[in-house]
Amino acid sequence: MSYLVIVESPAKAKTIGKYLGKNYKVKASMGHLRDLPKSQLGVDIEAGFEPKYQAIKGKGDLIKELRKLAASSDGVFLATDPDREGEAISWHLQELLKLDPATTKRVTFNEITKKVVKESIENPREIDANLVDAQQARRILDRIVGYKLSPLLWRKIRRGLSAGRVQSVATRLVVDRENEIRAFTPREYWSLDAKFLRVAPNVGEFEAHFHGTEDGKLDPASLEQTQKIMAAVEKSSPFVKLIKRGEKQKSPAAPFITSTLQQEASRKLGMPPRRTMAIAQQLYEGVDIAGHGMTGLITYMRTDSLRISTEAVMAARDYIKEVYGAEYCPTSFRVYKTKSNAQDAHEAIRPTSVILTPDSIRESLTGEQYKLYKMIWSRFVACQMTNSVYDTLSVDIGAGEYIFRATSQQMKFKGFAAVYVEGRDEEEVEKNATLPELNMGEPLTIEALDPEQHFTQPPARYTEASLIRAMEEKGIGRPSTYAPTISTILDREYVVKADRALRPTTLGEVVNTLMTERFPDIIDVEFTASMEENLDRIESGEVNWKQTLQDFYGGFAENLEKAEAALKDERIKVPEEETDVVCELCGRKMVVKSGRFGKFLACPGYPECKNTKAIVEETPGECPICAGKILKKKSKNGYVYYGCEKFPTCTFMTWDVPQKDRCDLCGKTLFKRSFGRGKGATKKLVCANEQCENFVPQEVREKKETTKKTATKKTTKKSAKKES
Repeated sequence: MSYLVIVESPAKAKTIGKYLGKNYKVKASMGHLRDLPKSQLGVDIEAGFEPKYQAIKGKGDLIKELRKLAASSDGVFLATDPDREGEAISWHLQELLKLDPATTKRVTFNEITKKVVKESIENPREIDANLVDAQQARRILDRIVGYKLSPLLWRKIRRGLSAGRVQSVATRLVVDRENEIRAFTPREYWSLDAKFLRVAPNVGEFEAHFHGTEDGKLDPASLEQTQKIMAAVEKSSPFVKLIKRGEKQKSPAAPFITSTLQQEASRKLGMPPRRTMAIAQQLYEGVDIAGHGMTGLITYMRTDSLRISTEAVMAARDYIKEVYGAEYCPTSFRVYKTKSNAQDAHEAIRPTSVILTPDSIRESLTGEQYKLYKMIWSRFVACQMTNSVYDTLSVDIGAGEYIFRATSQQMKFKGFAAVYVEGRDEEEVEKNATLPELNMGEPLTIEALDPEQHFTQPPARYTEASLIRAMEEKGIGRPSTYAPTISTILDREYVVKADRALRPTTLGEVVNTLMTERFPDIIDVEFTASMEENLDRIESGEVNWKQTLQDFYGGFAENLEKAEAALKDERIKVPEEETDVVCELCGRKMVVKSGRFGKFLACPGYPECKNTKAIVEETPGECPICAGKILKKKSKNGYVYYGCEKFPTCTFMTWDVPQKDRCDLCGKTLFKRSFGRGKGATKKLVCANEQCENFVPQEVREKKETTKKTATKKTTKKSAKKES
């Protein structure tokens, strides 16, 4: 008997093929083989939203090969990803390859391990029509919105724009936050810190912070109020009013789901969501591990479920007891509750084997794979460990009618913190005083009072991490859509990223205004969230997918017709972004324009003045030749390079990225250089100062790296043979 197994990618095919043996031929479809046409809507709305699917251009030979293999096989297993899109790909394969449903089976793998792959093959199922319908509804819904609205934006604003059901709402969130910041009125308040000194013995200075009165916390609103408090405190006889000792416990964070993985990778690794998902896909599909071969390292990474299998929890508990000790393992399992609107189709993201520690397989992973796998592995292990325990101390100082408070916290037991601590979007500065041994009623003297003026701050701009969290909380999109949505609004230049913060562009604000005025449903957060719920109901078989599309299309078509009529003779101008750069030819302030290779500076006096300039950014460090500033530039073909600000006087130029770090020998700026390509690529800091002993020409360094890697591979192969 011979069987054909079809997956999406060659890496996945290689990993699964290793587990199934010679009776199974595993082939990759390379993603979708059939889709809606690119050049037209591809949906017959009048015929009840009938899609017109066609084979994707360039995949004809692959389709012929798969048909031939399927015809000569005793059965076909469709093993695409375990989500809506994967189900739809399997259905398209069945239709396109004309597979017999009687001999065609659907299998899914939440993790690509030998045990799970064999169990899935032994327990196949039929294609889930409800999952397929839910994906078809999403695809057609997004196609209708995109193909009907985008031409309107082209005609009324600018060519090349696009609108989308989820991307437009994501853009609105960023614009609304910017408007909140603009409308924010800061409020003045003051803090007051005091240094106290023990009277007897006269040792033990410590700091406390103004808290308020017996009635509660008080933030002085002005300098006058602060000075009044200070005057009263200076006349008082301060003493220790209250000593409160306690214990605080902190629980570990839940294991990763798609949204939290993307958020944490952004915070801790500086990794964009799309890149995070690409690396996670590699870890899921399989990596060639020395001594193990192709191995799937994590469970499926598109999930919103916090469920963990009992087998995985038991393995984690055994590992924790063995490596950290029984005191680090709680008496009972930790179970995390999944949100009510989650699909819960898969487990949380976890390592497939807790025994494969990040450091034990580091040599087989790229830098990005190692960092992401370590984060996933550590978070999973930590989620099954005991709480961190802290001893807390709070001391209230009475000073007349006012109270100052000092707090201290010391870790008593690390617990899960021995393995993993969750990151934060904005690091909070916690004032944690070191307190001497104090006694109730003990008199104190005031050493100094330090008042400081503050102003309330506007809400923070979204980062990629916090925007994903907001989308998740508001029910916009699903795990598979967060990363592509953010990439789209950045690529369309509706939003820009500066110092990790997302800001709307003038173009983004103009498009958002048009969408808000003319298509209030499309841009409405609650409407978009309710549409996601409708897609979930299609998946569960509660509603008909074509009826859902019909219910949406009536109001949408009406709004589109009204917008076309209202904007018939109007073209909306996008305000030009003025800069502080002055045109040296005519003295006007230059503006930002967009061209074939990105943005550039242009004189607003065109056509009288045709002066243009490249947009340059300052980078850390200095030119190794003349100590001038290093600027980030773009070549005519759009490639980024770095050059000295004093060009053409100084001709220093490099493709390597300037860093803040300095060379230990010469003190010059270090540069980050990439060695090799693809999976084997590495990045290292190099010195660009030709007079320095650390300087080695790039071609020599690359040769050394190649020799070193070849030697490492040979050593690894020998070690693997010895072990086997």
